[in-house]
Order: sequence, then structure tokens, then C-alpha cells
Amino acid sequence: MIECKKEAITKEIVDAWMNQWETFRQSIHQSHSARDGNAKEIMLKAIQLYESFVVSASVGHDVFQENEQYEILPINAVERLSFIKTRPGQYACYRQLDELFLETKKRCARLRLKL
Repeated sequence: MIECKKEAITKEIVDAWMNQWETFRQSIHQSHSARDGNAKEIMLKAIQLYESFVVSASVGHDVFQENEQYEILPINAVERLSFIKTRPGQYACYRQLDELFLETKKRCARLRLKL
């Protein structure tokens, strides 16, 4: 298991990350509501944001690796992220990514107490 770096999951860092997600989330939601076809492009950027946070908060990796277990990830996160990546333009994938962000934020809070 790839361990988490406590200094990388401070409340301030996680809140800044979640603020970035919130910007993407609003844009994706608006795109789905308008059915303008831009949701997929925004989702790809949001997926990159998610993966880059996981990597930056983990010890010893520069690139997200789906075959690894990260301490920071919630249950079934790799499988769920794989599903999201196969269909990033679908509304269900947007909802799933939103849940992953929220669950990862909660996981960070638990890890801060533990570490």
C-alpha cells in the first residue's frame, strides 16, 4: 500500500483542492443541464485534478497507477475511477466522481487524526 503524506493532506490543502473541484463541478453540472457536449472535456480535467491530488498526497510516486493501492483512496476508488474514465461524458460518471471527491475529503480527515 502506498502511504499518505500527512503534510500533503492538511485541511488547508484539501480545502483548496475541493474548491478547484467545486469550480469543475458547477461547470460540469451546467454542461449536463444545457446538453452542450462540453461535460466530457471538463470531466477529463477534473479526473486529472483528482489523480494529481492522490499522487501528490502519496509517498514515492509521480504518476497515478491504477494497479496500486493508495492509503488515501476510499473503498473501490480505483474501480470507480476506471469506470468514470471509460465514460467521462455521462452524467452517472459525473455523480460518481463527485462522490469520490467527497469520500476522499472525508478519508483525508480521518487520516489526519490517525497519522
